[in-house]
Amino acid sequence: MDLFEYQARDLFAKHGVPVLAGEVIDTPEAAREATEKLGGKSVVKAQVKVGGRGKAGGVKLAADADEAVARATDILGMDIKGHTVHKVMIAELSPEIEAEYYVSYLLDRTNRTFLAMASVQGGMDIEEVAEKTPEALAKVPVDSNSGVDIAKAREIVAQAKFPADVAEGVAEALVTLWETFVAEDALLVEVNPLVKTKDGRILALDGKVSLDENADFRQPEHEALEDKDAANPLEAAAKAKNLNYVKLDGEVGIIGNGAGLVMSTLDVVAYAGENHGNVKPANFLDIGGGASAEVMANGLEIILGDPDVKSVFVNVFGGITACDEVANGIVQALALLESKGEKVEKPLVVRLDGNNAELGRKILSDANHPLVQRVDTMDGAADKAAELAAAAK
Repeated sequence: MDLFEYQARDLFAKHGVPVLAGEVIDTPEAAREATEKLGGKSVVKAQVKVGGRGKAGGVKLAADADEAVARATDILGMDIKGHTVHKVMIAELSPEIEAEYYVSYLLDRTNRTFLAMASVQGGMDIEEVAEKTPEALAKVPVDSNSGVDIAKAREIVAQAKFPADVAEGVAEALVTLWETFVAEDALLVEVNPLVKTKDGRILALDGKVSLDENADFRQPEHEALEDKDAANPLEAAAKAKNLNYVKLDGEVGIIGNGAGLVMSTLDVVAYAGENHGNVKPANFLDIGGGASAEVMANGLEIILGDPDVKSVFVNVFGGITACDEVANGIVQALALLESKGEKVEKPLVVRLDGNNAELGRKILSDANHPLVQRVDTMDGAADKAAELAAAAK
């Protein structure tokens, strides 16, 4: 889960990372009081989960409360790279800046470790720094057991070649940033820029935080950080039902068991769709190892509730979960949905293979549901689902 800047700032402050004061608002007039609290000057910053806010006009200085109201009026409702601005942060004006730096921690999946990154070239796109001047970006592996104490932080600072007059301050900021990373179960914490002010302070002026949603069971307070207004309603409904669902821009609904099989299904449907009006997969939905009637009904309810979906492809390989259980789940799920008064009008193409596949296919044939078509091969089922979706467009 990616956080807004103001949420990242709050987490930084909670763990001792040096930040400036700020307040998030959602109406222009509220900018007046927030700016007055900061002494009459402020920075009005659009809160969107995308870069390039400044270039898009989403970050403006305000010399007084009236100007803050005007700036907030301009920014609220603005579209920045497809993201509508619903909130702005009224932030304290930074003291004069002498230098801008970059620091971050992230999960390095490739090397199965944590990684600290730091550069004296902050305030710009770090990917650009890595590409054009890779020697300016220090990358230091961090042992999960040892973590980052002041000694490790000094090692990171030394590798990034920070000037001596800021080395200790940056090291201290790195320690508190690591504490944030660990305590909040983050996948990424980034400060860009971390600045040195003319009066000698080290401050985090802007930051990004991405939290690991798999750790929500031990981070109940993170639920309050979710942006429910911006969430796709289908994805929100699926999450409430504990389904692993991602909305895509297509017409063929996908249900499968196992992430690898679902990803392969997306590929074969996209390929088949090239021969049928260029239809595409409408979603990723992994129902996991179990395929009870309730789980299948929940999955079908989500997919059938998507107005973009014209057909549904259920692709299951029976392993621990036998195909006869899956077939019974599909039949019972359709009956369950219909008993709830929900119209099932979109055709389903079902492909079963693996453990008890023959029995599962027989169950579907005996049920003889008018909307269910059984196809025994993955490619054939993908082609039929794409054909049905194209015909219904």
